[in-house]
Amino acid sequence: MNQQIHRGSLLHFPKSTIDPANNYQYISDGVLVVENGRICHIGEAKAFFSDRTNQQRLEQGEVELHKGLLLPGLIDSHVHFPQIEMIASFGKQLLDWLNEYTFPTEMQFSNPHYAQAQASFFVEQLFAHGTTTASIFATVHTQSVDALFEAAQRYNARMICGKVLMDRFCPEALQDTAESGYRESKTLIERWHKQGRALYAITPRFAPTSSPEQLAKAGQLANEHPDTFIQTHLSENLGEVEWIKELYPSCPEYLGVYERYDLVRDRALFGHAIHLNSREYTALSRSGASVSFCPSSNLFLGSGLFDYGAMQDHNIPVSIASDVGAGTSLSLFANQADAYKICQLQSLSLNPFESLYLCTQGAATAMGLSDQIGNLNAGTEADFIELDLMATPMLQQRLVRCKTLDEQLFAAITLGDERLIEKTYVNGQQVYQKGATSCGHNSTSGLHSSLNGSMSSVR
Repeated sequence: MNQQIHRGSLLHFPKSTIDPANNYQYISDGVLVVENGRICHIGEAKAFFSDRTNQQRLEQGEVELHKGLLLPGLIDSHVHFPQIEMIASFGKQLLDWLNEYTFPTEMQFSNPHYAQAQASFFVEQLFAHGTTTASIFATVHTQSVDALFEAAQRYNARMICGKVLMDRFCPEALQDTAESGYRESKTLIERWHKQGRALYAITPRFAPTSSPEQLAKAGQLANEHPDTFIQTHLSENLGEVEWIKELYPSCPEYLGVYERYDLVRDRALFGHAIHLNSREYTALSRSGASVSFCPSSNLFLGSGLFDYGAMQDHNIPVSIASDVGAGTSLSLFANQADAYKICQLQSLSLNPFESLYLCTQGAATAMGLSDQIGNLNAGTEADFIELDLMATPMLQQRLVRCKTLDEQLFAAITLGDERLIEKTYVNGQQVYQKGATSCGHNSTSGLHSSLNGSMSSVR
């Protein structure tokens, strides 16, 4: 029997809810039992160790004791792995930022060795930031998708990824065609979708960079493979929205473009959705699609303030996402802090339980994966993290003055970042520990050597 017993404080949301502050489970002294990569028991330590066999295992040192707080692994519903190296690039709004920074960076992924090195680094950084599942944009190159899934497969991590479809308004070196994008995506779906824990996302970058012919082929692909995901961008920037009106004048607005090509359905993940009209809110609500709230990215690019209240009013599923590299941190705790500030500017206070829910069970529910990830329920995959709530002197001083769990959680969100993450577990196996010189299979020093060699070969 491949069984591990973890003892510590546990916090999660065991079911989907519109009121996370009143529907969480907290066990101050709890036990999480993992067997063959899945959680098989969650409960009070006192009851668990009242069994003599379990007590003997405790006495024999077979129980892993955690000083910190155990949570489900975090879920990042919108992130660009090729942009990890261009994070914190200065001072542009969306369309200029794409042309000046994003496209030149993504051209390097024509080199398979470069793609492999960056994919390994990216997956390890996700784990170091407490993220165990992400919906990931690769580049137009098929080898970028292969590299990402191969890196995730080494840890048996549940990741969603797709090849970017982009046949216009970008450098020629990054263009595919409607037909080649369809054909290559179909091959990647057959190679990776539901192989182990890999899941595929059909990925038109955004409507402007795909011709009507390419969006039609993306819709065809979505209809041929209805259990895949769809990921793209929607109404991020006012200039982008105006551009859509010029490119697709017969569509009612931005979302209408995706509707025309059968790309608005369940398992469709729309990044941003800041500048929507009333019809778009209603259509999203009826479609089963979800929206990724990317707070640090929206602030960094000056894109606008996400209307979380309107999303709630229309019962549209929402998750919080990093959107690195326009986002300034892979830490979903740092992004929760930015989400709180954005909501405050609109006279809405985002409860800390709710923001954590949007990175765990809420994200899993939006993706249709809550039976597999996002919580600590028996039967789900054993992806979880340990938080060090005393990670910094400032946090230590604040935490000792907190009287309630929600105060502690809010302080951790507001003052925390990747330093909160003590350990990360994927499929029951530890893949990260704070302060260790390597994360899982790959050392940082080896990664830098690989990157340096790859960069030399593409200059």
